[in-house]
Amino acid sequence: MATVTGTPTTQQNRTRNRLILGAVAGAAVAALAAGGAYWWQDRNEPSQASAEDCRLAQHIVTEGAEIAAGPAPEAEKWWKETGDERRATMDDGYLGAKISRYEGWALQTAKNSAEAPPAKDVKSLQEDARGHCADSGVTLTLPPLGS
Repeated sequence: MATVTGTPTTQQNRTRNRLILGAVAGAAVAALAAGGAYWWQDRNEPSQASAEDCRLAQHIVTEGAEIAAGPAPEAEKWWKETGDERRATMDDGYLGAKISRYEGWALQTAKNSAEAPPAKDVKSLQEDARGHCADSGVTLTLPPLGS
């Protein structure tokens, strides 16, 4: 009995097919890696608030800096009204959370100026909040609270 071996043409076809399948598999892996890298980077970016949300945020923090120097009962009233307005009109909840923290600091400072947050904490919050307004064209400025 004679053993049948592949002809040179059959061997060339197998090699070509393996090369094609390898190239397709490599392209698929590269596409998955690129998609994964895009997802990873996008996942770590802050949400982007609208210009309207960022203008509202700036209005709130400007008022907050003024209220922090005023009487505590007035600050308490402002804090409640501003919180209601922010929750009702601001679409970006992540920016709203940052601004809410500043509102609380303003109230706390009005009640007891010795408990004002350190300037570095306000600066850090400002940088976080600015990340949400990067595409809106609005630059948020959070004034330091207290003396």
